[in-house]
Amino acid sequence: SRVPKSLKTVVITGGTSIGYDAFYGCSNLESITLPFVGATLNGTDNTHFGYIFGASSYSNNSSRVPKSLKTVVITGGSIGDSAFRGCDSLTSVTIGGSVTSIGDWAFSGCKSLTSVTIGGNVTSIGDCAFYRCSSLTSVTISDSVTYIGEGAFYDCSSLTSVTIGGSVTSIGGDAFSGCKSLTSVTFADTSTWYVTDYRENAANMTGGSLVAVTNAAKNATYLKDTYRYKYWYKK
Repeated sequence: SRVPKSLKTVVITGGTSIGYDAFYGCSNLESITLPFVGATLNGTDNTHFGYIFGASSYSNNSSRVPKSLKTVVITGGSIGDSAFRGCDSLTSVTIGGSVTSIGDWAFSGCKSLTSVTIGGNVTSIGDCAFYRCSSLTSVTISDSVTYIGEGAFYDCSSLTSVTIGGSVTSIGGDAFSGCKSLTSVTFADTSTWYVTDYRENAANMTGGSLVAVTNAAKNATYLKDTYRYKYWYKK
């Protein structure tokens, strides 16, 4: 039997797998809470959000995920590469405390996304993870995160403020390029930040020029303009 079309809220608190097309036809669904993204907990295949709505790959997310769905909570597992790519109607995503990573291009093109909560066990934000999330206005990067990927928030044109947690040790090139509204970036740890032209230097924490990051307004200018192509790292 099919899930009723009138269903507006779904909360799943346990389990290790959800079948393909399980929520087919839920055209009025507004919010969903899931223990993982895709087919299985910590799976390696079919890790895109649209799988449970009948999307055969992430490229079908935009056509299969209900346009009525605005709020998503993911409590566990990892957010894989391109997991929510193209889910252009989502407005709010909460990444729970058991989630460990956000993959490359994970939320790329989620143009209606205004709010993202990143849980306290996420250690990395992948390359282009929030690429062109043009409605996102503010981001707090938790103290558990150590790496912010290349182009992670590229062209998030409405982003005005960012807080970078104290465990971040590297920020990829172009992470905040195109964030034309960005006016404030606060670093929890302001000591010994460097910028370099080369990714391998950032990875090995060698070379580069020391940059003072105590002024939130200057930091915003540095990341979106002055040093936008640079790789950032701290010793």
